[in-house]
Amino acid sequence: MWSFLSEFTNNLDGTYTVVVMDEEGVDQPRRYQVHPKRVLTAWGGSMALAALFMVGLVVFTPIRQLIPGYGTEAIRQAAQRNDRRVSALSDSLRAQQQYIQHLRSLITGEVDSSSVSDISQPLPAQDEAPSAVPVAVTPDASELHPARARLVLTTPARTLGPAPPPAWQRALSRLQLPMRPPVDGFPTRGFDARSGHYAVDIAVESGTPVRCVGDGYVILADWTQDGGYTIAVQHADGYISIYKHNKRLLKRVGDRVRSRETIAISGNTGEITTGPHVHFEFWRNGLAQDPGQYFVGW
Repeated sequence: MWSFLSEFTNNLDGTYTVVVMDEEGVDQPRRYQVHPKRVLTAWGGSMALAALFMVGLVVFTPIRQLIPGYGTEAIRQAAQRNDRRVSALSDSLRAQQQYIQHLRSLITGEVDSSSVSDISQPLPAQDEAPSAVPVAVTPDASELHPARARLVLTTPARTLGPAPPPAWQRALSRLQLPMRPPVDGFPTRGFDARSGHYAVDIAVESGTPVRCVGDGYVILADWTQDGGYTIAVQHADGYISIYKHNKRLLKRVGDRVRSRETIAISGNTGEITTGPHVHFEFWRNGLAQDPGQYFVGW
C-alpha cells in the first residue's frame, strides 16, 4: 500500500490509469485516469474545511466548555463584569431609595425636630395680627397608619380664625367622594398597614388608560425602582393620589389635571410587581388611607 502511494506521488504532474477489477475476474475491469496533483489538492482542501469547521464548532458553541481550561479566563472576566454591575446597581438603588425617602418626606410633611420653630414664643402685641406657629404633632391613634409626625399649623389663643388655604388649593374643586377607581379592573390585593402595603392593587391589561380620581396638580412623574413609572397628584383638602407600575406617563410635574383625565398608561414596570396592574395609594395630610373605603361599590 505504501509502495503504491509512494509511486503515485513521485510524479504529481503526470497522469495515471488505475484499473479496478474484482479478485475472481468475473466482471470487466474498470479503468480510471487519476491526476495525483488534483487528488492531493482535493484532499488538502477537505482537511482544511474540516479543520475550520471544528474550530468554529469550538469557538461559537458551548462545546468549548468541555475543553479543560479553555473557558477559565472568560468566566473570570464575566464574573468581574457582573460584580461591577452589581456594585453599580447597589449604588443606584441606594440613591434611589434616598430620593424616594426624601420625596415621601416632602409629600407627607415630615420635618426634622431641629427645623421646627420653638413654640414658646410670646404672644403678639394687641395691635399685631396673630401669626401661625408650626409645631410637630402626633396624629390621633384612631387615624389610619402610618402614624407619622406631620407639620400642622396652629395659632395662638387669640386668633381671627384658621389660616386660609393656599391659592392653588382654593383653585381646585373638592374631591367627589365616594369616587370611581382609576381603572376598571379586578382587585388583587387590599390595603394592609401592618405589612406596609398602603394601597390597593387593581389588575388590568397592560395599556389600559389610568384616570385621575379628581382635580389636582402633578407633584411627581418619574421612574422609581420599586414602582416603575409613578405619578402622584395633589388634590384639595390635603389629599394625594399615587399611581404606580405604569407603562408610560402622560403628564409632567406641575401639570394641572382634571377629574377622570387620563394621566398614564398601565403596565408592569418596577421591581416589586407580579403582573400588569395599577398600585393606587391615597393619602390625606400625610396619613395613608384605605382607598377601598372611598371607591364606589367597593
